[in-house]
Amino acid sequence: MLTAALGFAIAVQVHATSSSDSLSSLREDDLIGILDNQSARADRLRLQIADLQQTVLRLQGSGDRAAAAQQQAEQDAAALGVLLGTLPAAGPGIEVTVSDPGAKLLPEDLLAVVEELRGAGAEAIQFGSVRVSTSTAFTGSAGAVSVDGVILTEPYRVVAIGDSKTLDTALNIPGGVAATVRAAGGDLAVTEQQTVTITVVRALPVPKFAHSTH
Repeated sequence: MLTAALGFAIAVQVHATSSSDSLSSLREDDLIGILDNQSARADRLRLQIADLQQTVLRLQGSGDRAAAAQQQAEQDAAALGVLLGTLPAAGPGIEVTVSDPGAKLLPEDLLAVVEELRGAGAEAIQFGSVRVSTSTAFTGSAGAVSVDGVILTEPYRVVAIGDSKTLDTALNIPGGVAATVRAAGGDLAVTEQQTVTITVVRALPVPKFAHSTH
């Protein structure tokens, strides 16, 4: 638009010069002077057009960078929401069923399942009806385990998103979580899935003492 406006200005100026005075009565030196002036003016306007075109390109480039930065920020926010448990998630992973018919498993036994999954790279975990986060707490006693205050009943169902084979291997390593569950009279079964979906989300707690320094 800036280029079109300047082009229009050049046309108007040339038209005004040619129509306002009769050039036929001027001397050759005068005509040469007028031509030189018009050429110099046209050169200046062409330089201005070139400068404005460069400005437009810079602005367009800035707009592209801003759009890219905005897109990256949205991607980062989405990834953080998945990791913190504030957004639903879907991807490859596993479904785990932990049975405890004798009500022998303690909160720490079930917490060990989550910790093993985290250590194996699980990016999102749902334990029963609770979305697991960094602040998730397992409390209670054998047969009456609570996760973040929610009492769960066996069999416990756990869904985790990550590399399914790695997660499966982590839970079933010799002497690991599965062995502990079975030693207590329960069982742990893992099913690898191409896609699992976690729809449960949690709200972020409001800090009481900490605040941003920016």
